[in-house]
Amino acid sequence: MVTIPNTISQTVHKDIRELEDKIQRFITGQMPEEKFRAYRLTRGVYGQRQVGVQMLRIKIPFGRITADQLVRMADIAEKYTNGNLHATTRQNIQMHHIKATDAPAIWVELEEEGITAREACGNTVRTITGSARAGIDPDELFDISPYAHAASHYFLRNPICQEMGRKFKMAFSSSDSDSAFTYFHDLGFIPRIRTNENGEKEHGFKVVIGGGLGAQPFFAQPIYEFLAADKIIPLTEAVIRVFDRYGEREKRFKARMKFLINDKRGLGLEKFMELVEEEKLSLKNKTVKIDDSLFQAINHSEKMPNGYTPSGVILAASRTRLPDTSNLNPIQVQDEEKYNKWLTTNTFEQKQKGFHAVQIRLPLGNILAPKARKFAAIVKKYAADDIRITVNQGFLLRFVSAAALPHIFQALDEIGLANPGFDSISDITACPGSDTCNLAVTDSTNLTAVLENLIDEDYPELVGNSDVKIKISGCMNACGQHMIGQIGFHGSSIKKKPYVIPAMQVVLGGGLDASGKGFIGEKVIKVPTKRTPQLVAVLLDNYLENRTNEQETFQQFYWRLGKKYFYDLLKPLANVDDIKEDIYFDWGQNAHFVPEIGVGECAGVMVDVVGSIIADANEKHAASKEALKAEQWADAIYNSYNAFVVGAKALLLSEDIKCNTQIGILNDFDEHFVKTGKTIFNRDFATHVLRLKNNEPDKTFAEKYYQDAAEFLGNIQAIRRLQVAKDVTQIDKAVIQEHYKA
Repeated sequence: MVTIPNTISQTVHKDIRELEDKIQRFITGQMPEEKFRAYRLTRGVYGQRQVGVQMLRIKIPFGRITADQLVRMADIAEKYTNGNLHATTRQNIQMHHIKATDAPAIWVELEEEGITAREACGNTVRTITGSARAGIDPDELFDISPYAHAASHYFLRNPICQEMGRKFKMAFSSSDSDSAFTYFHDLGFIPRIRTNENGEKEHGFKVVIGGGLGAQPFFAQPIYEFLAADKIIPLTEAVIRVFDRYGEREKRFKARMKFLINDKRGLGLEKFMELVEEEKLSLKNKTVKIDDSLFQAINHSEKMPNGYTPSGVILAASRTRLPDTSNLNPIQVQDEEKYNKWLTTNTFEQKQKGFHAVQIRLPLGNILAPKARKFAAIVKKYAADDIRITVNQGFLLRFVSAAALPHIFQALDEIGLANPGFDSISDITACPGSDTCNLAVTDSTNLTAVLENLIDEDYPELVGNSDVKIKISGCMNACGQHMIGQIGFHGSSIKKKPYVIPAMQVVLGGGLDASGKGFIGEKVIKVPTKRTPQLVAVLLDNYLENRTNEQETFQQFYWRLGKKYFYDLLKPLANVDDIKEDIYFDWGQNAHFVPEIGVGECAGVMVDVVGSIIADANEKHAASKEALKAEQWADAIYNSYNAFVVGAKALLLSEDIKCNTQIGILNDFDEHFVKTGKTIFNRDFATHVLRLKNNEPDKTFAEKYYQDAAEFLGNIQAIRRLQVAKDVTQIDKAVIQEHYKA
């Protein structure tokens, strides 16, 4: 057992001990692999392509870390992994090649610096992202950082979102430019200010719902043009409750919010929002006041708390320390041409006059531990102790004085982090691809390096052009955001006997326009991946030659000419009739390409036995009892609700009845057990369970609901004993894989 310092909260202490226990039970064969997988995912431990090692994802709300936190992650990476930190498009940090048995020790070391991996993966509320410019953006109405922080901590460990049908993603944009890409999130928030009846300025948000990328992208739909700031967390809770209850679980590719609110495939937006309104009475907090003074720049910093506050008031958690750079002496930078280019492409003046933001390109989103420590020292010396991980896999530093700019450039240049062209065509976004990911079809990282070199050498005039962005994913799932790249690629393959050719699906026209309007790219053509550099050159040459003027962006150029034009332009590169041997090799490989696609790990448990499902129901009920003791009435009620659902599911699965939504379980239990007299339960089961929607979450109802769940579980266990008595093979009855979802 790892030693847990007494500075770590009891909540986290319990998490770590539970993680140790589950790992040990898995190793000794007491926990099935599929069930352990579902558990470890919600603790940030994700399966990797290489056997015997895992990826650990750290959950970093809106990408904000301190210099000390970066150093701690670097130390951990060096101690337990290959020494690399990988910044993701969702503003997280990932470490690869860890051993699952090291996870508890890593958790301890992370939590000592106020960092967690809880709910970084799995069917949970994932990391809530936010514009990296928040708080310093000249175009923002107000800083969204406190709101992203509050939502992140409110839903961390919250019982309503621990075992949903699929993941749930949220984003806060700092302005209408939508730099957080709210338009492809399950829920998105864009700042608004209005004058209330008292003549006071009131903070609120435009709210959008149901966006997503992946194989079938959807635009988010607006549901509020203005929602008061103190209503955004209650709205989110109600939305998650409905998603949890009605969301698909059997067909994983249709289990996202974007399908649930779709009129043809799901409930439809109107019906969904009706259910959201019905849910509001049961919420623990009808309003949640958020302290919007969080993260203001002052001369000290405090660590962020773990967990969420049950009182409904999010307390001040952190202030941003500013360095003293008033006594810096002027210096002459060594490479003035590079410095001037860097000033133009990698810095901007904040809304706080006299201060500048500095943006850092991280090649492939990677930074090795020694360099990370040197970088952290530079941050402490010249910038605010508030590093933001950006959605294009870089870093953003804040509150750098004008006098400090040449100093910080020189220091960054000495460690290789002062390359110009941040978030431009030469700063390519790419997922790890087949380096580590089970789902990846092709290599992303080596291709990215080749393309960045192509831009730097052959198109130096475009370095810094932020109107053309290249994004690459190793598969169609869009971790590299290829669907919103002006030029995007995702891994694929082309059959050409006697082998298979690694290929890239070309996607064009995605991203944001100047007004912040979002576009999802169109799939145009598939080409061998070895021809990708040639394809990029053809596209750029054609663009530079045929654009109407220098102001026409590549995105405007694409949509003006249309898909057919680009298909015809690129078709010769797709021809595989006359090919060279190396076209069968992926980038970075010297052997024939062999597609090796594993199984993704975002889904929950797939296979189990009925007895252990009943045990799960009892665990939910025990969690309800703990919440009652803590006087957390809403949490107690939701845990009792889960006990009802899981208990009913156990009996349905004992008779091989599919369980792919929670609402389906409630209705099917009525149909197959109540109406048939197989249970002594003589009430409408669905109505009985769904009383939680019709009651305030107070002590009286929480205790009554808990007792009702206890009575029901006793009934379930009695029925199960009768089943086993009649048929001894029921003892270890395996559940059909396709049936065990909800």
